[in-house]
Amino acid sequence: MPKIKTHKGAQARFKLSGAGKILRMKRMSSHLRRNKAKRTRRMFDDTVSVARSDTSKVRRLLPYG
Repeated sequence: MPKIKTHKGAQARFKLSGAGKILRMKRMSSHLRRNKAKRTRRMFDDTVSVARSDTSKVRRLLPYG
């Protein structure tokens, strides 16, 4: 059986938690960051779990994750 290739763009964007959940960064975190409030910038530091409807799509891109 041949190996399955990992999608490198997905590998850079998604990480796996210890429990096996797929984590992503929040959007709008870097563009025009200086104009945003400090509280807003701080909130962008957190990672969020991927929506349940998208997990199967992401898992297909990360076969060994």
